[in-house]
Amino acid sequence: MNPPSARTAQDAPPHVHDQTEILDLDAEVLAEHTASITAWLPVESGPRHIVDLGCGTGAGTLALLERFPGAELTAVDSSAVHLRRLAEKTAAAGAADRVRIVQADLDGTAWPELGTPELVWASASMHHMADPDRTLRQVRDLLAPGGLFAVVELPGFPRFLPEGAPEDAPGLEERCHAALDRRHAAHLPHRGADWGARLTKAGFSVEDERTITVDIGPSPTDAVGRYALSSLRRMRGGVASALSTEDLTALDRLLDPDSPHGILRRGDLRVRTERTVWAARG
Repeated sequence: MNPPSARTAQDAPPHVHDQTEILDLDAEVLAEHTASITAWLPVESGPRHIVDLGCGTGAGTLALLERFPGAELTAVDSSAVHLRRLAEKTAAAGAADRVRIVQADLDGTAWPELGTPELVWASASMHHMADPDRTLRQVRDLLAPGGLFAVVELPGFPRFLPEGAPEDAPGLEERCHAALDRRHAAHLPHRGADWGARLTKAGFSVEDERTITVDIGPSPTDAVGRYALSSLRRMRGGVASALSTEDLTALDRLLDPDSPHGILRRGDLRVRTERTVWAARG
């Protein structure tokens, strides 16, 4: 396995560490749903080589390694911090010898050598591409003949609070989501795109599409609470300027781990979100 970068995790800006925590918690809380997506993929025989584009800290990587025990996988991401965490996870799972780690900017003019995979996986990464149509064409050129491309996308941050919560600012979470959606419309214009149509335009044949509805109740561990806290903290950074003083005060009260009204003290949290996956043949 090649080291992703000489840069240390301590050198990374704080938001990278926040995102790493969210990605790890997302992997933990949604592990069953990710496994159900990999089990659903229409593959006739186990792929020998898989590429995970925009792998993050490895939620999809580890699920794919478990689903296809005979495969080797190339994990690609631009973040040295995320890749370092992925290396730790694959080592802990005893799968380091099956994973090649590549640090690369997928918006760059030239991609690194990624082989000829039978399966390419892109989970929550395509909407970040500066020119996703170009990326789709690059994936089509990359795939082995008859290979499969799985695109997994999500509508945004999950929702956690019940309707009417918190008591001092009912509807706060929905107002935060609305403010973040307005920001994403300007900065992430490809979120929510019709990936089926774009895949077809790029020369793929879309074999199937599936939307998974996620509704996870309170966990026997504190994972859901930590996931909610980490997600809402990150959301605050994007919406604080758009909230009223009253809403921002209520949000900060939720995010205070020592407050009796904080999100970690609530026993009524649920994880509500969706995942849509498109399976397309090259």
